[in-house]
Amino acid sequence: MSALQPFLEVLSWILILAGSGFLLIGAIGTLRFPDFWTRVHAVSVSDSGGMLLLIAGMVLHSGLTLVTAKLILIGGFIFITGPTATHAVANAALVSGLLPRKKEVPKLEDKPSKIANVIKKKDPKPRTKAKK
Repeated sequence: MSALQPFLEVLSWILILAGSGFLLIGAIGTLRFPDFWTRVHAVSVSDSGGMLLLIAGMVLHSGLTLVTAKLILIGGFIFITGPTATHAVANAALVSGLLPRKKEVPKLEDKPSKIANVIKKKDPKPRTKAKK
């Protein structure tokens, strides 16, 4: 047993616990967020990050074996297919007519500021319509 082994053991468990935390947060986000678009965002980000951290922890834990090579291949596959699948689901929802909610933009009159005062001032030159 080398002196590096306990350090790798602790680091692998830190990565595994961090990945599990990411996936747990994504699952909670799926339950808590109000609409489809925010849920898809929570799942896609946490899925990619959590699975890669889990696989990195398992790679460190398994050492230099054939299992490590298989885990790296699985990690690459997840790294490519996870965001692609999320994009496909979101695109299908958009094409089927599910639009994101529009956020109301406050009017300038609601919150007076220096910018609102500058915008309210009239231009020195009046704008004319283009001649036909």
